[in-house]
Amino acid sequence: QLHIVESGGGLVQPGGSLRLSCAALGFTLDHYAIGWFRQVPGKEREGVSCISASGGSTNYADSVKGRFTISRDNAKNTVYLQMNSLKPEDTAIYYCAAASRSSCPDFGRNKEYDYWGQGTQVTVSS
Repeated sequence: QLHIVESGGGLVQPGGSLRLSCAALGFTLDHYAIGWFRQVPGKEREGVSCISASGGSTNYADSVKGRFTISRDNAKNTVYLQMNSLKPEDTAIYYCAAASRSSCPDFGRNKEYDYWGQGTQVTVSS
């Protein structure tokens, strides 16, 4: 079976950093564009960032530009989301998803993603 597993979430103070990891089990990620999303109760799941299959192209939501960095290590079959200068409004469940295409789907086109992880909780609070 094909699975995506996120890890690295936790509790961090405002201004702190976390690095989330997205690993694939049962398939390799190197032919997939990978997106990170987040969701809080009562709100729609929103796109945070995406990286193309080659790693040559990345997209970020305006709310995280300059603070978050997405990267991938295809040799390790893992995609990362480095989150710096975290704010309380970054608190959410963060999800990783894989789209079977080389380029990133536009933000909002969540249905373009084929595989989703179960999510990891990120809480930013003092």
